[in-house]
Amino acid sequence: MAYVCEIGTGQRAYLDNQGKQTIVTTASSSLGQQQQSSQSFLTGSWTASPESFRNASGAIVKITTSQGQYFIQIQGNSMGMMAESPSLQGAQQIQLQQVDYIPTSLMSPMEPMKPMEPMKPMEPMKPMKMGDMEMSLNPMQMRMGNMELRMDKAVSGTHRFCSQCGTEVSPSDRFCSACGHRLQ
Repeated sequence: MAYVCEIGTGQRAYLDNQGKQTIVTTASSSLGQQQQSSQSFLTGSWTASPESFRNASGAIVKITTSQGQYFIQIQGNSMGMMAESPSLQGAQQIQLQQVDYIPTSLMSPMEPMKPMEPMKPMEPMKPMKMGDMEMSLNPMQMRMGNMELRMDKAVSGTHRFCSQCGTEVSPSDRFCSACGHRLQ
């Protein structure tokens, strides 16, 4: 049998005992937004209905089993098993409702996804043509009308190019012979 309780404004906790596992699912919703978090704890089979309390730091769920009592702290969408029994003095008991089932969207834990297959290598890029423009990658070259740009030669330190128009210039040039741009 599963249980549900309101632990805060718009936040509910669903509790279920499946075998030796206690499954706690928190779900919160506000206008246009929903969040949920689920975690399972090894507690053993329940021997009594769970109890729920609200204190200053969140909610505490008390689970009673033949192995003893367990306390689960819920703060927002995070939860964890408490190492020691908390003081419940001043805590407000939260009423739990028994439900026949937990909605399918809140079932947990989810089955793990199968690993994705590696992507197949991409085919080499074919030359592109558009009107009188042609571009290819190996070697990198581009032609448009009577202009051509090639990048198949290794550029050594002796080659310089105009930063304005890309024309090759010699190291002694102070101005580009093609566009007149002042060289550094």
